[in-house]
Amino acid sequence: MSGVDRRVHDLDTIAAVLPMERRDELAELLTDQDVETLRHLVNEGMGANTLRALTSDLAYLQAWSLAATGRSLPWPAPEALLLKFVAHHLWDPEKRLVDPEHGMPDDVEHKLRVHGFLRSPGPHAPDTVRRRLATWSTLTKWRGLTGAFASPALKSAIRLAVRATPRPKKRKSAKAVTGDVLSKLIATCQTSNLRDVRDRAILMVAFASGGRRRSEIAGLRKEQLARETPIPVDGGPPLPSLSIHLGRTKTAGADNDEIVYLTGRPVDALDAWLEAARIDKGTIFRAIDRWGNVSQRALDPKAINDIVKQRAKMAGLDPTEFSAHGLRSGYLTEAANRGVPLPEAMEQSRHRSVQQASEYYNSATRRSGRAARILS
Repeated sequence: MSGVDRRVHDLDTIAAVLPMERRDELAELLTDQDVETLRHLVNEGMGANTLRALTSDLAYLQAWSLAATGRSLPWPAPEALLLKFVAHHLWDPEKRLVDPEHGMPDDVEHKLRVHGFLRSPGPHAPDTVRRRLATWSTLTKWRGLTGAFASPALKSAIRLAVRATPRPKKRKSAKAVTGDVLSKLIATCQTSNLRDVRDRAILMVAFASGGRRRSEIAGLRKEQLARETPIPVDGGPPLPSLSIHLGRTKTAGADNDEIVYLTGRPVDALDAWLEAARIDKGTIFRAIDRWGNVSQRALDPKAINDIVKQRAKMAGLDPTEFSAHGLRSGYLTEAANRGVPLPEAMEQSRHRSVQQASEYYNSATRRSGRAARILS
Protein backbone atom coordinates (compact mmCIF):
# COMPACT_ATOMS: atom_id res chain seq x y z
CA MET A 1 0.00 0.00 0.00
CA SER A 2 1.46 3.37 -1.05
CA GLY A 3 1.77 6.28 1.34
CA VAL A 4 -1.15 8.08 -0.29
CA ASP A 5 -3.35 4.94 -0.22
CA ARG A 6 -2.50 4.43 3.44
CA ARG A 7 -3.45 8.00 4.26
CA VAL A 8 -6.72 7.59 2.35
CA HIS A 9 -7.48 4.53 4.48
CA ASP A 10 -6.51 6.34 7.68
CA LEU A 11 -8.65 9.35 6.78
CA ASP A 12 -11.59 7.02 6.15
CA THR A 13 -11.37 5.88 9.77
CA ILE A 14 -12.06 9.42 10.97
CA ALA A 15 -14.42 10.37 8.15
CA ALA A 16 -17.25 11.41 10.45
CA VAL A 17 -15.44 14.56 11.54
CA LEU A 18 -13.48 15.59 8.46
CA PRO A 19 -14.46 17.28 5.16
CA MET A 20 -14.25 13.94 3.39
CA GLU A 21 -15.48 15.09 -0.01
CA ARG A 22 -11.82 16.18 -0.33
CA ARG A 23 -10.40 12.98 1.16
CA ASP A 24 -8.17 12.11 -1.79
CA GLU A 25 -6.86 15.67 -2.00
CA LEU A 26 -6.15 15.68 1.73
CA ALA A 27 -4.27 12.40 1.40
CA GLU A 28 -2.06 13.99 -1.26
CA LEU A 29 -1.41 17.15 0.78
CA LEU A 30 -1.07 15.89 4.35
CA THR A 31 1.89 13.95 5.65
CA ASP A 32 1.73 10.73 7.66
CA GLN A 33 2.43 12.77 10.80
CA ASP A 34 -0.40 15.17 9.95
CA VAL A 35 -2.88 12.31 9.66
CA GLU A 36 -1.61 10.74 12.86
CA THR A 37 -2.09 14.06 14.66
CA LEU A 38 -5.68 14.28 13.41
CA ARG A 39 -6.38 10.71 14.52
CA HIS A 40 -4.97 11.52 17.96
CA LEU A 41 -7.24 14.57 18.26
CA VAL A 42 -10.28 12.48 17.31
CA ASN A 43 -9.38 9.95 19.99
CA GLU A 44 -8.93 12.77 22.50
CA GLY A 45 -12.50 13.89 21.87
CA MET A 46 -11.88 17.19 20.11
CA GLY A 47 -15.11 18.72 18.81
CA ALA A 48 -15.96 17.88 15.21
CA ASN A 49 -16.36 21.51 14.18
CA THR A 50 -13.01 22.52 15.67
CA LEU A 51 -11.31 19.54 14.04
CA ARG A 52 -12.80 20.37 10.64
CA ALA A 53 -11.50 23.92 10.94
CA LEU A 54 -8.03 22.70 11.95
CA THR A 55 -7.96 20.23 9.06
CA SER A 56 -9.04 22.89 6.59
CA ASP A 57 -6.36 25.29 7.82
CA LEU A 58 -3.71 22.58 7.81
CA ALA A 59 -4.58 21.59 4.24
CA TYR A 60 -4.32 25.23 3.14
CA LEU A 61 -0.98 25.69 4.91
CA GLN A 62 0.43 22.56 3.31
CA ALA A 63 -0.84 23.59 -0.12
CA TRP A 64 0.66 27.06 0.30
CA SER A 65 4.01 25.66 1.46
CA LEU A 66 4.19 23.31 -1.52
CA ALA A 67 3.30 26.14 -3.90
CA ALA A 68 5.64 28.69 -2.31
CA THR A 69 8.65 26.53 -1.41
CA GLY A 70 8.18 23.22 -3.21
CA ARG A 71 8.22 21.38 0.13
CA SER A 72 5.78 20.36 2.86
CA LEU A 73 5.61 22.46 6.00
CA PRO A 74 8.70 22.14 8.19
CA TRP A 75 8.12 21.53 11.90
CA PRO A 76 8.85 23.81 13.59
CA ALA A 77 8.60 26.51 10.95
CA PRO A 78 11.44 29.03 10.84
CA GLU A 79 10.58 32.66 11.46
CA ALA A 80 11.41 33.52 7.85
CA LEU A 81 8.67 31.17 6.59
CA LEU A 82 6.11 32.71 8.93
CA LEU A 83 7.03 36.18 7.68
CA LYS A 84 6.73 34.94 4.10
CA PHE A 85 3.23 33.67 4.87
CA VAL A 86 2.21 37.08 6.18
CA ALA A 87 3.76 38.84 3.18
CA HIS A 88 1.92 36.54 0.76
CA HIS A 89 -1.47 37.08 2.38
CA LEU A 90 -1.55 40.60 3.81
CA TRP A 91 -0.58 43.09 1.14
CA ASP A 92 -1.59 46.47 -0.24
CA PRO A 93 -3.57 46.28 -3.52
CA GLU A 94 -2.57 49.83 -4.43
CA LYS A 95 1.13 49.09 -3.99
CA ARG A 96 0.80 46.01 -6.13
CA LEU A 97 -0.36 48.15 -9.04
CA VAL A 98 3.08 49.74 -9.18
CA ASP A 99 5.08 46.79 -7.83
CA PRO A 100 4.07 43.40 -9.35
CA GLU A 101 6.43 41.63 -6.90
CA HIS A 102 4.43 42.87 -3.91
CA GLY A 103 2.21 40.29 -2.21
CA MET A 104 1.69 36.70 -3.27
CA PRO A 105 3.70 35.73 -6.39
CA ASP A 106 1.59 34.99 -9.48
CA ASP A 107 2.79 31.37 -9.75
CA VAL A 108 1.92 30.64 -6.12
CA GLU A 109 -1.49 32.27 -6.50
CA HIS A 110 -2.16 30.31 -9.69
CA LYS A 111 -1.35 26.95 -8.05
CA LEU A 112 -3.61 27.67 -5.07
CA ARG A 113 -6.42 28.94 -7.28
CA VAL A 114 -6.30 25.93 -9.64
CA HIS A 115 -6.73 23.57 -6.68
CA GLY A 116 -9.58 25.57 -5.18
CA PHE A 117 -7.71 27.03 -2.21
CA LEU A 118 -8.09 30.59 -3.42
CA ARG A 119 -11.42 31.88 -4.70
CA SER A 120 -11.55 35.62 -4.08
CA PRO A 121 -9.01 38.11 -5.45
CA GLY A 122 -7.00 40.39 -3.23
CA PRO A 123 -5.33 39.94 0.16
CA HIS A 124 -6.73 37.73 2.88
CA ALA A 125 -8.78 39.05 5.76
CA PRO A 126 -6.49 39.70 8.76
CA ASP A 127 -8.64 37.42 10.96
CA THR A 128 -8.16 34.56 8.49
CA VAL A 129 -4.38 35.02 8.55
CA ARG A 130 -4.34 35.19 12.35
CA ARG A 131 -6.50 32.06 12.60
CA ARG A 132 -4.26 30.06 10.27
CA LEU A 133 -1.17 31.17 12.13
CA ALA A 134 -2.89 30.15 15.39
CA THR A 135 -3.66 26.73 13.89
CA TRP A 136 -0.06 26.43 12.76
CA SER A 137 1.14 27.34 16.27
CA THR A 138 -1.28 24.91 17.93
CA LEU A 139 -0.22 22.01 15.72
CA THR A 140 3.42 22.85 16.40
CA LYS A 141 2.82 22.63 20.15
CA TRP A 142 0.96 19.32 19.77
CA ARG A 143 4.09 17.95 18.14
CA GLY A 144 6.03 18.90 21.25
CA LEU A 145 7.88 21.69 19.44
CA THR A 146 8.32 25.42 19.94
CA GLY A 147 7.81 27.81 17.05
CA ALA A 148 8.53 31.49 16.45
CA PHE A 149 4.89 32.51 16.57
CA ALA A 150 5.43 34.93 19.46
CA SER A 151 8.43 36.63 17.89
CA PRO A 152 8.41 40.44 17.88
CA ALA A 153 9.20 40.44 14.15
CA LEU A 154 6.10 38.40 13.31
CA LYS A 155 3.82 40.47 15.54
CA SER A 156 5.19 43.66 14.03
CA ALA A 157 4.78 42.34 10.48
CA ILE A 158 1.12 41.51 11.09
CA ARG A 159 0.41 44.83 12.78
CA LEU A 160 2.02 46.86 9.99
CA ALA A 161 0.40 44.78 7.24
CA VAL A 162 -3.08 45.17 8.73
CA ARG A 163 -2.55 48.91 9.12
CA ALA A 164 -1.47 49.17 5.48
CA THR A 165 -4.48 47.23 4.15
CA PRO A 166 -7.58 48.54 5.95
CA ARG A 167 -10.68 46.46 5.36
CA PRO A 168 -14.22 47.42 6.41
CA LYS A 169 -15.74 44.92 8.81
CA LYS A 170 -18.50 42.95 7.16
CA ARG A 171 -21.25 40.80 8.58
CA LYS A 172 -21.02 37.08 7.87
CA SER A 173 -24.25 37.55 5.93
CA ALA A 174 -24.99 41.00 4.52
CA LYS A 175 -28.70 40.46 5.08
CA ALA A 176 -30.59 38.34 7.59
CA VAL A 177 -32.84 35.56 6.33
CA THR A 178 -35.97 36.74 8.12
CA GLY A 179 -39.38 35.10 7.83
CA ASP A 180 -40.34 36.87 4.60
CA VAL A 181 -37.03 35.99 2.93
CA LEU A 182 -37.26 32.40 4.16
CA SER A 183 -40.73 32.08 2.60
CA LYS A 184 -39.28 33.14 -0.76
CA LEU A 185 -36.46 30.59 -0.50
CA ILE A 186 -38.86 27.80 0.47
CA ALA A 187 -41.12 28.74 -2.43
CA THR A 188 -38.36 27.53 -4.78
CA CYS A 189 -38.55 24.05 -3.19
CA GLN A 190 -42.13 23.07 -4.04
CA THR A 191 -41.68 19.97 -6.23
CA SER A 192 -41.21 16.37 -5.14
CA ASN A 193 -37.71 16.39 -6.64
CA LEU A 194 -35.24 15.06 -4.07
CA ARG A 195 -33.18 18.27 -4.07
CA ASP A 196 -36.28 20.35 -3.45
CA VAL A 197 -37.41 18.07 -0.63
CA ARG A 198 -33.93 18.11 0.95
CA ASP A 199 -33.34 21.85 0.60
CA ARG A 200 -36.78 22.66 1.97
CA ALA A 201 -36.02 20.55 5.05
CA ILE A 202 -32.56 22.12 5.45
CA LEU A 203 -33.90 25.67 5.31
CA MET A 204 -36.81 25.03 7.67
CA VAL A 205 -34.86 22.96 10.19
CA ALA A 206 -31.87 25.31 10.26
CA PHE A 207 -34.09 28.35 10.80
CA ALA A 208 -36.71 26.93 13.16
CA SER A 209 -34.17 25.18 15.40
CA GLY A 210 -32.81 28.58 16.38
CA GLY A 211 -30.68 29.39 13.36
CA ARG A 212 -28.30 26.47 13.61
CA ARG A 213 -24.77 26.89 12.33
CA ARG A 214 -24.10 25.33 8.95
CA SER A 215 -21.68 22.81 10.50
CA GLU A 216 -24.38 21.67 12.93
CA ILE A 217 -26.89 21.17 10.12
CA ALA A 218 -24.40 19.39 7.87
CA GLY A 219 -23.39 17.06 10.69
CA LEU A 220 -26.90 16.36 12.00
CA ARG A 221 -27.58 12.64 12.50
CA LYS A 222 -30.77 10.63 12.85
CA GLU A 223 -29.63 9.47 16.27
CA GLN A 224 -29.82 13.06 17.52
CA LEU A 225 -33.58 13.24 16.94
CA ALA A 226 -36.20 12.21 19.49
CA ARG A 227 -39.98 12.27 19.02
CA GLU A 228 -41.84 14.39 21.55
CA THR A 229 -45.49 14.52 22.56
CA PRO A 230 -47.50 16.44 19.91
CA ILE A 231 -48.39 20.01 20.82
CA PRO A 232 -52.17 20.60 21.17
CA VAL A 233 -53.65 23.64 19.39
CA ASP A 234 -57.10 25.15 19.50
CA GLY A 235 -59.32 24.29 16.55
CA GLY A 236 -56.92 21.92 14.84
CA PRO A 237 -54.97 18.68 15.06
CA PRO A 238 -51.95 18.60 17.39
CA LEU A 239 -48.64 19.69 15.91
CA PRO A 240 -45.82 17.14 15.52
CA SER A 241 -42.84 17.81 17.75
CA LEU A 242 -39.31 16.51 18.07
CA SER A 243 -36.16 17.41 19.95
CA ILE A 244 -32.66 17.73 18.55
CA HIS A 245 -29.83 16.76 20.88
CA LEU A 246 -26.95 18.97 19.76
CA GLY A 247 -24.24 17.50 21.99
CA ARG A 248 -20.95 19.37 21.65
CA THR A 249 -21.33 22.73 19.91
CA LYS A 250 -19.17 25.80 19.36
CA THR A 251 -20.26 27.23 22.72
CA ALA A 252 -20.80 24.04 24.75
CA GLY A 253 -18.66 21.09 25.72
CA ALA A 254 -19.43 17.42 25.28
CA ASP A 255 -20.77 17.18 28.84
CA ASN A 256 -23.65 19.55 28.04
CA ASP A 257 -26.26 17.84 25.89
CA GLU A 258 -27.96 20.94 24.55
CA ILE A 259 -31.46 20.41 23.20
CA VAL A 260 -33.59 22.48 20.83
CA TYR A 261 -37.10 21.73 19.60
CA LEU A 262 -38.95 21.65 16.29
CA THR A 263 -42.71 21.93 16.03
CA GLY A 264 -45.16 21.79 13.14
CA ARG A 265 -44.12 22.40 9.52
CA PRO A 266 -40.35 21.98 10.02
CA VAL A 267 -41.01 18.51 11.45
CA ASP A 268 -43.20 17.65 8.46
CA ALA A 269 -40.49 18.88 6.06
CA LEU A 270 -37.82 16.84 7.82
CA ASP A 271 -40.00 13.71 7.86
CA ALA A 272 -40.70 14.13 4.14
CA TRP A 273 -36.96 14.20 3.39
CA LEU A 274 -36.16 11.22 5.62
CA GLU A 275 -38.87 9.19 3.92
CA ALA A 276 -37.98 10.27 0.37
CA ALA A 277 -34.27 9.58 0.92
CA ARG A 278 -34.97 6.39 2.90
CA ILE A 279 -32.75 7.50 5.77
CA ASP A 280 -33.25 5.57 8.98
CA LYS A 281 -29.84 6.08 10.58
CA GLY A 282 -26.68 8.11 10.31
CA THR A 283 -26.24 11.43 8.59
CA ILE A 284 -29.47 13.22 7.71
CA PHE A 285 -28.53 15.77 5.05
CA ARG A 286 -26.55 14.19 2.22
CA ALA A 287 -25.36 14.97 -1.26
CA ILE A 288 -27.44 13.97 -4.28
CA ASP A 289 -25.70 13.12 -7.55
CA ARG A 290 -26.88 14.04 -11.05
CA TRP A 291 -28.79 10.76 -11.35
CA GLY A 292 -30.73 11.34 -8.12
CA ASN A 293 -28.75 8.94 -5.95
CA VAL A 294 -28.39 9.93 -2.29
CA SER A 295 -24.85 9.70 -0.91
CA GLN A 296 -23.96 7.94 2.32
CA ARG A 297 -21.79 10.82 3.45
CA ALA A 298 -22.78 14.09 5.05
CA LEU A 299 -22.97 17.33 3.14
CA ASP A 300 -19.96 19.55 3.63
CA PRO A 301 -20.86 22.64 5.72
CA LYS A 302 -19.99 24.80 2.73
CA ALA A 303 -22.80 23.09 0.80
CA ILE A 304 -25.33 24.58 3.24
CA ASN A 305 -24.03 28.02 2.33
CA ASP A 306 -24.23 27.16 -1.38
CA ILE A 307 -27.84 26.01 -1.00
CA VAL A 308 -28.88 29.28 0.65
CA LYS A 309 -27.24 31.29 -2.14
CA GLN A 310 -28.67 29.09 -4.90
CA ARG A 311 -32.19 29.33 -3.50
CA ALA A 312 -31.82 33.10 -3.09
CA LYS A 313 -30.87 33.38 -6.75
CA MET A 314 -33.80 31.18 -7.79
CA ALA A 315 -36.10 33.42 -5.72
CA GLY A 316 -34.92 36.50 -7.62
CA LEU A 317 -32.79 37.81 -4.75
CA ASP A 318 -29.14 38.84 -4.85
CA PRO A 319 -27.24 35.71 -3.71
CA THR A 320 -24.23 37.78 -2.63
CA GLU A 321 -26.34 39.31 0.12
CA PHE A 322 -27.24 36.03 1.81
CA SER A 323 -25.35 33.16 3.40
CA ALA A 324 -26.00 30.29 5.79
CA HIS A 325 -25.21 32.59 8.72
CA GLY A 326 -28.16 34.70 7.60
CA LEU A 327 -30.42 31.92 8.90
CA ARG A 328 -28.91 32.38 12.36
CA SER A 329 -29.10 36.16 12.42
CA GLY A 330 -32.49 35.96 10.70
CA TYR A 331 -33.96 33.74 13.41
CA LEU A 332 -33.13 36.25 16.15
CA THR A 333 -34.24 39.20 14.04
CA GLU A 334 -37.55 37.49 13.28
CA ALA A 335 -37.99 36.61 16.95
CA ALA A 336 -37.48 40.29 17.82
CA ASN A 337 -39.94 41.38 15.13
CA ARG A 338 -42.56 39.01 16.57
CA GLY A 339 -42.05 40.15 20.14
CA VAL A 340 -40.50 36.92 21.40
CA PRO A 341 -38.60 37.69 24.64
CA LEU A 342 -34.83 37.63 24.20
CA PRO A 343 -34.19 34.94 26.85
CA GLU A 344 -36.74 32.63 25.19
CA ALA A 345 -35.17 33.14 21.75
CA MET A 346 -31.70 32.50 23.18
CA GLU A 347 -32.90 29.21 24.67
CA GLN A 348 -33.59 28.05 21.11
CA SER A 349 -30.63 29.70 19.36
CA ARG A 350 -28.26 28.63 22.16
CA HIS A 351 -26.44 31.96 22.07
CA ARG A 352 -24.26 32.37 25.15
CA SER A 353 -23.60 36.09 24.72
CA VAL A 354 -26.53 38.32 25.57
CA GLN A 355 -24.63 41.22 24.02
CA GLN A 356 -24.28 39.44 20.68
CA ALA A 357 -27.86 38.20 20.58
CA SER A 358 -29.27 41.55 21.67
CA GLU A 359 -27.64 43.29 18.70
CA TYR A 360 -30.30 41.76 16.45
CA TYR A 361 -33.03 42.78 18.88
CA ASN A 362 -31.74 46.32 19.14
CA SER A 363 -31.58 46.67 15.36
CA ALA A 364 -35.13 45.39 14.92
CA THR A 365 -36.46 47.63 17.71
CA ARG A 366 -34.70 50.72 16.41
CA ARG A 367 -35.87 50.13 12.85
CA SER A 368 -39.54 49.96 13.86
CA GLY A 369 -39.42 52.24 16.89
CA ARG A 370 -40.72 55.78 17.33
CA ALA A 371 -37.27 57.37 17.01
CA ALA A 372 -36.92 56.02 13.45
CA ARG A 373 -40.46 57.20 12.52
CA ILE A 374 -40.26 60.72 13.86
CA LEU A 375 -41.25 62.23 10.47
CA SER A 376 -43.57 59.46 9.33
